[in-house]
Amino acid sequence: MYAVIKTGSKQHKVSEGDVLSVEKLVGEKGNEVVFSEVLMVSDDKGVKVGKPFVEGATVVGEIIAQKKGPKLISYHMIRRKGFHKKTGHRQNLTSMKITKISI
Repeated sequence: MYAVIKTGSKQHKVSEGDVLSVEKLVGEKGNEVVFSEVLMVSDDKGVKVGKPFVEGATVVGEIIAQKKGPKLISYHMIRRKGFHKKTGHRQNLTSMKITKISI
């Protein structure tokens, strides 16, 4: 059984027991998060696709850690003008384990 959920303006394909990193969610380690924006659910009976969301379907996850992603470097240069600028960015992420998918 797997589901496609929407969180942080992104879509993730998840199944029970998966560990994934999503954009930062409010909560502490051990808290449960319920995703109600389920776009698709697949099980042994078949596939249910929502318009835009599947009614009554929820995905429950447990927060494992609040962390930061890898450093991304942005470098801008204008040739022959002596201009260059280097900046970095680290995105705040929430690591979660999917515990339950219900239809």
